[in-house]
Amino acid sequence: MSRCTRMVDVGRRQFLRGGAIAAAGAATATMVPAEQARAAGMALVEYPANRIANIADLAPNEPFDVTYPDADAPGVLLKLGKPVEGGAGPDGDIVGFSTICPHKGFPLSYHAEGRTMNCPGHYSVFDCEAGGQQTWGHATQNLPQYMLRVDDKGDIYAEGVDELLYGRHSNVL
Repeated sequence: MSRCTRMVDVGRRQFLRGGAIAAAGAATATMVPAEQARAAGMALVEYPANRIANIADLAPNEPFDVTYPDADAPGVLLKLGKPVEGGAGPDGDIVGFSTICPHKGFPLSYHAEGRTMNCPGHYSVFDCEAGGQQTWGHATQNLPQYMLRVDDKGDIYAEGVDELLYGRHSNVL
């Protein structure tokens, strides 16, 4: 039996040192805060500002159906009643999300008690109070959240999306 002559004896310490450096690099690359990512434009896809509702249209903890960034992209606005991540308006409690599951494109439904968007297909659950963070199920990305702005008349404008919309290769119109 012949031995491979191309193998290199790395040694335990050198192997562990290389693994630690690789792990530290991977951890650093994935630990960019969402605020820094948005500020750097890493995930945020900007669109022209679209008026999608007025604060007067919203009732606390009841979904308000919208479409954004176009008619083929259903979504929802929610007034959660307390300041939340990505919240807009005078109370910082208005958020908007796509209502299409990023896993397989099933339509999501809002669960008012848990303040989550739930998928009937593979049971993914997205936390609306935590910026659409996926907390359960098969989805591998968070729910796309709208970047919202509220003007002095109470009109709500959507100005971008922070994740890729399901079924699109890009969010460019």
